[in-house]
Amino acid sequence: MVNRATMVEKIATLANEKTITDISAVRDESDENTRVVVELKRDAVPKVVINKLYKFTQLATSFSVNMLAIDHGRPKTMNLKELINAYIEHRREVILRRTRFDLDKAEARAETLEGYLCALANLDEFIRIIRNSNNREEARIKLLAFEFPEKVLKKWGIKIRNEERIKGGYYLLSEAQVNSILDLRLYQLTGLEQGKIKAEYDELLVKIEDLMDIIASEDRVLAIIKDDLTEIRDKYATPRRTDIVPDEGDMAIEDLIANEGVIITLTHNGLVKRTNVSSYRAQRRGGKGVIGMGTRKESVVQGEAEDFIEHLFTASTHDYLMFFTNTGRVYVRRVHEIPDMGRSAKGRNIANLLEMQSGEKIAALIRVESHQDNNKKKDLTWQQENFLFFATESGTVKKTALGAYANVRRNGINAIGINEGDRLITVKLTTGHDEVVLITSDGKSIRFNEENVRSMGRTAAGVRGIRLGKKDRLVAAAIVVKDATLLVAGENGIGKRTEFDEYRTQSRGGKGIITMKTTAKTGEVCGALAVKSNDEIMLITVGGQMVRTGVEHIRMTGRNAQGVKLINLNGKDQLQAIAPVISEDAADEDPES
Repeated sequence: MVNRATMVEKIATLANEKTITDISAVRDESDENTRVVVELKRDAVPKVVINKLYKFTQLATSFSVNMLAIDHGRPKTMNLKELINAYIEHRREVILRRTRFDLDKAEARAETLEGYLCALANLDEFIRIIRNSNNREEARIKLLAFEFPEKVLKKWGIKIRNEERIKGGYYLLSEAQVNSILDLRLYQLTGLEQGKIKAEYDELLVKIEDLMDIIASEDRVLAIIKDDLTEIRDKYATPRRTDIVPDEGDMAIEDLIANEGVIITLTHNGLVKRTNVSSYRAQRRGGKGVIGMGTRKESVVQGEAEDFIEHLFTASTHDYLMFFTNTGRVYVRRVHEIPDMGRSAKGRNIANLLEMQSGEKIAALIRVESHQDNNKKKDLTWQQENFLFFATESGTVKKTALGAYANVRRNGINAIGINEGDRLITVKLTTGHDEVVLITSDGKSIRFNEENVRSMGRTAAGVRGIRLGKKDRLVAAAIVVKDATLLVAGENGIGKRTEFDEYRTQSRGGKGIITMKTTAKTGEVCGALAVKSNDEIMLITVGGQMVRTGVEHIRMTGRNAQGVKLINLNGKDQLQAIAPVISEDAADEDPES
């Protein structure tokens, strides 16, 4: 039994010892009904707190059951399904035995009544035989030898159930029938009422047919089992002494959360948060600007690595977020599970939200829009005809239907088979008909239609997307977008933009064509993005230097060009990566987009 006072004390202890850090207070407000109130801190995620309470307190208690049973004479440990099947099999055997017993009894009675009807059809002759016999044995022998015309029996409505007794068109009585007739006194024999005997005989024939049908029909047996259980329930039912309440299997947590628009942000250093769209609208109406997320400037003051917003998009609280890591694993969370924070807050480290394994880093973040049927009872999200397109450092690509990731465990699953020494570079949500460009460190690229990559299972490793040189590796993948260009950057701070039209469509798996002429001046390609002229990017160096620049300031050149200087590097410092920068002010312009 769960002791309420002990449970409340345990929750308070967990909060004081910082085992659960999101609880600010706990109160026992119980009267005749149980009511315990747990107050949470402002940025707490309720579902995370509930799960911790389930884990560390008596809020959820498991009871062990010894499932050892004797099955066909042998001890066996069964699961619940096996126990139910064993009970059904037992009930089936009981019902069949009972039915066969009733059938034998009905058959014997029908045979007796059949003999009585034969006697009534020849009553005068039977009385004469019995009176003229010296003893019972003589009468028995004479009655066994008595022949009844088959036509007469049918006229009397006697159903001949044992064809072996018909010989030459005549019906012969059995030993049991003769004995039952001789057991009657003469006045009893003459007093038999033909109507009552015939009615009972007809009822027995119907009953016999029904009993034989039960023995032959599995459906009839199962129906009887159900009826017997229903009768027991109705006869012995008593009011429940405990309450059965819905859990998450019966009532989804989304039923308790308003479906409203929010802004999701994820920074380069892994800080994630959500903010209600209305807060952006309110700031926009002020006309004097807004206070954005405290990242870059604050971190410089505190001596931390600089940070910036790398992902920003609008979503509904019922939508899904897919977090893909460099090791090929995926974690799925609902948007409402992301910490709800104010616009100026930094966010919470992604490691506090996902149960990531050692060495894992986020490689891609995909938002999947929630879809339900008209009655809002069935989740159709994972039935959308979209695909996930994977690209790894070794040049391997894979396309998998979105529906393959409908049931992702809380601690994640493998989204793609990654070979030793390889790592996942990026994941794109596609329509199944998009054009993809792969970019390598040696300045090569290949453009092909994703239809050339067949859809594979979740654990498949994929196929070759581009044939790499000995020391070459894949560094980026981009989806061809209308009015966008391909931005490519080298590790020595050189970069350029090129129209997608300059990249002809090829077959998957080839060596590709030049996208940047790599030299000692440019260094290896370290990253590539599909960008538009009004976008901004962040240039990140190995030494931790960050430079934010507008795409419009980067010159458009051809594929074979080296490009222009994007950043002034100090000493032997090198450009490590480029990333899109999305200002939170963009949400003010169109928070519904």
